[in-house]
Amino acid sequence: MNEKQLNRYRVISNVIEGNLKPCDAAESLGLSERQIYRLKKGVEEEGVSFLIHKNTNRKPYHAFDDDFKQNIVKLKKSDKYKDANFKHFQELLLENEGISISYNALYNLLTSNGVVSPKKRRKPKKHYRRKRKARKGMLIQIDATPFRMVW
Repeated sequence: MNEKQLNRYRVISNVIEGNLKPCDAAESLGLSERQIYRLKKGVEEEGVSFLIHKNTNRKPYHAFDDDFKQNIVKLKKSDKYKDANFKHFQELLLENEGISISYNALYNLLTSNGVVSPKKRRKPKKHYRRKRKARKGMLIQIDATPFRMVW
């Protein structure tokens, strides 16, 4: 049991013994009185195990299998998909391998296994400043619109 569950058990056992009112227990645990009565009934019927979440130490239903994860990492590291970035790799997986996976899940899976996306970067272009004119006001600015401008 973790600290939160132990604290809940102490408070609920005080309610069961009559040392604490349900409204005070609700305030101390940050729950409603209805939930205190529910927890009290559960502890009386099932014991301390009622306060422990039933999915503790279980793998989530929507989590990927370890074999599935390793298969995707192995495919990415292979020569066939080595040069593809993550988005292109996702599309290739669906097209060639029949594996449907979201981009976020694929990104998290690959980056957690040390695979980086091969992103090509262009060199930045140099922007040269215009040379200053000899005198102030010598720069000619032209408007290329065919319409006559009225100021």
